Amino acid sequence: MLAHVITFAVRGIESLRVTAEVDVHRGLPAFSIVGLGDQAVREARERVRAALHNSGFRFPQQRVTVNLAPAYVRKVGAGFDLAIALGILAADDQIPAERLRACAVFGELSLGGGLRPGRGALAIAEGAARAGIATLIVPAENGEEAGLVPDIDVRAAGSLGAVAALLRGEEIDYEAEPAVPAAPDPVAEPLDLSDVRGHAGPIRALTIAAAGGHNLLMSGPPGTGKTMLARRLPSILPAMTQDEAIEVTRIHSVAGLRSGGGLARERPFRAPHHTISPSGLVGGGAVPTPGEASLAHNGVLFLDELSEFPRNALEALRQPLEDGRVVVVRKQQAAIYPTRFVLAAATNPCPCGHAGTTRCRCTDADHQRHRRRLSGPLLDRIDLLVDVQRPAASELRAGPVARSAELRDAVEAARERQRSRLRGTVARCNAEMSPMLVREHVALDEAGERLLRKAYEAGRLSARGHHRVLKVARTIADLASSESVGVDDVRVALGWRLDVEGSDDASAVA
Repeated sequence: MLAHVITFAVRGIESLRVTAEVDVHRGLPAFSIVGLGDQAVREARERVRAALHNSGFRFPQQRVTVNLAPAYVRKVGAGFDLAIALGILAADDQIPAERLRACAVFGELSLGGGLRPGRGALAIAEGAARAGIATLIVPAENGEEAGLVPDIDVRAAGSLGAVAALLRGEEIDYEAEPAVPAAPDPVAEPLDLSDVRGHAGPIRALTIAAAGGHNLLMSGPPGTGKTMLARRLPSILPAMTQDEAIEVTRIHSVAGLRSGGGLARERPFRAPHHTISPSGLVGGGAVPTPGEASLAHNGVLFLDELSEFPRNALEALRQPLEDGRVVVVRKQQAAIYPTRFVLAAATNPCPCGHAGTTRCRCTDADHQRHRRRLSGPLLDRIDLLVDVQRPAASELRAGPVARSAELRDAVEAARERQRSRLRGTVARCNAEMSPMLVREHVALDEAGERLLRKAYEAGRLSARGHHRVLKVARTIADLASSESVGVDDVRVALGWRLDVEGSDDASAVA
């Protein structure tokens, strides 16, 4: 007898419908799985056989053939176990096959017949909803995550026997034990900019970056507070919208960073070590998985000691920074991962970190080698160049320059103005505006045009840099609740772009 069971394969952060075709017919006992499965799929034979026996079902003493269609799509992982097991039971008349036609299933089986959670439950539920499937059966630990998708009935079960009972129309009374969150550090406190002393200029740059989604690079001697500032950037970012939270949840679920639970609420903050590989940073591997750039989507990617990162890893960031996504191609199949994040980077100005002071012992050749570690095309994609110097002794003893809650209110107000202005477009903040949107929404007066043209004609800006200055100027105007972009906004944006820290003297930046 032939049975069909609908399941899903995860590709990138999306899901693709897969049909497990199970044929049981006379012949020498054998169990084979075809359909371009990886090692985990091939090993499903032993898991399924043991799960059926230990759940009180019989394994057919006939020839069992399982085809995971379409056969040209590579199947990865153990999430097809449940579909294979149910297909065998339906083909062997141990459960009603007709009930399987209206539902999809997903889950890994233990040898005892229990259901284990898998990656990508949210993506699978979204795929089932798009396919018009009425019911999705998932492991109990994945139930809350899959239930985030409306218009589909998600049924959670703890074992193969419970799923079979559901398909027979029986009611099951099973509740998964709630996941116990890790106990927070009792001495840990939320990071806040009130911890920072001095650094009024860098804090202003953080506010602009948060308000417009701009990238920034902080440069200064060691121990001046660059890392401290960057780690507090998420504290002034606006709360995620529902759509942004869904995107973050989907990516982290596919990456295996969520073992259950509902919607992600906090913006991600990723700080990889400088020894990371290109595939670890932007995604890839033999079986493509999201990299740190995608895991930071809708949040912050912090690269400390930027000049120590491998050159090929940093160059791999150029396209994700420009396009907001990365395409990983493996074995003639492409996986697309979104990469809309705020890049916050920190570096020392020279190998010893004390360039420009009497403490510096680096030679000119050392300085040149250090500067060559960061390519021009990468730096051209960074909007704010921030000089972070040691605060004065009096500033260390003084009170905070700003508090995160106050700056977050200003950032949220600026973001709301951007959402209203950009409604109906794919851009969600100023940094994501296309050249067409820049021309439409950033109109300069004559003085602003003259100042920007002078900087461009002097060769201090590329065409990309020209547009990025306009975006930053638009953000500065939004923070000031101004509908128009004035010459002062352009001057400050040029100051940050050319590392003059918002100089009021136009001749300093052009």
